[in-house]
Amino acid sequence: MLASDFDYVLPHELIAQRPLDRRDQSRLFVLHRSTGQFEHRHFPDLPNYVGAGDLMVFNDSKVIPARLRPMSQVSEMFLVEEIAPNDWWVMLRPAKRGLVGTAIQVADNLTATIVAINDEGHRRVTFSGVANILDALPAIGEMPLPPYIKRHADVTDADRYQTVFAKQSGSVAAPTAGLHFTPEILERLRNRGVQTASVTLHVGLGTFAPVRSENIEEHAMHEERFVVPEETTRMIESATRVIAAGTTTVRVLESTGGRAGEGRTSIFIYPPFEFRVVDAMLTNFHLPRSTLLMLVSAFAGRELILSAYAEAVRQRYRFFSYGDAMLIL
Repeated sequence: MLASDFDYVLPHELIAQRPLDRRDQSRLFVLHRSTGQFEHRHFPDLPNYVGAGDLMVFNDSKVIPARLRPMSQVSEMFLVEEIAPNDWWVMLRPAKRGLVGTAIQVADNLTATIVAINDEGHRRVTFSGVANILDALPAIGEMPLPPYIKRHADVTDADRYQTVFAKQSGSVAAPTAGLHFTPEILERLRNRGVQTASVTLHVGLGTFAPVRSENIEEHAMHEERFVVPEETTRMIESATRVIAAGTTTVRVLESTGGRAGEGRTSIFIYPPFEFRVVDAMLTNFHLPRSTLLMLVSAFAGRELILSAYAEAVRQRYRFFSYGDAMLIL
């Protein structure tokens, strides 16, 4: 298939720049795969579509304040992936100043020393002056808003660009389908007999990488770290229907077959694809030509998804990370 097969027209003003006042205030586009029917609802209606025997699986990865403004050498340091405590791959701006051996003063008593450069131009740095850079980030870092949000992160994003069930630090982008949930909606799901479980997939910057090759099979997919707990596997085995909250959850479940374990996945899901675990999916609206749009197209059919997206544009839904949600049944 071609990347151009997954293009659509999106008015710029529909790209959500800020979260709504309340997490559950977002709209919910319900798409029925079997009939092609659309429904226009609001997120608090979600529990009406699930019930006893259903298992909803969440990604419990926690977004770190990954964007730093160092005191010397560079204007920006962006944490990309942890190798070991205080040992990270980072992106620098401007990159030309990041030679091996350079010491960057990140903050008072906190230094990053460049020890290697990879083929992507990322720098490997070791931090000194703190026991673990992760503990220092809340005080010195900014939330890593996506490139299509044209503003700097503020105090609101520290809360809203994070799910209420986030536990495992490591993502540099939010698993955005989870942003709509509140403790009250989670309680309503449990009251309807829905079981909940979690996996961890630390979302990397590759989630925003465009598919540059016209033949999508030539696209090199990024890797991301995951963990599937034993308890989640047991719950999957006994569930009548598995509902994945987010494409990151889908990638974990389909790359492992729902089996417990940990590792790295570079699974690229595009049509045609046989889903082995996921029966229904909650997701946000995705960028044109993106691997995530290809994933939902594999799940519901390309033509149906593009028709749904056109309807969402007509109905003025809000798109991308801080936008509205879609439930695919």
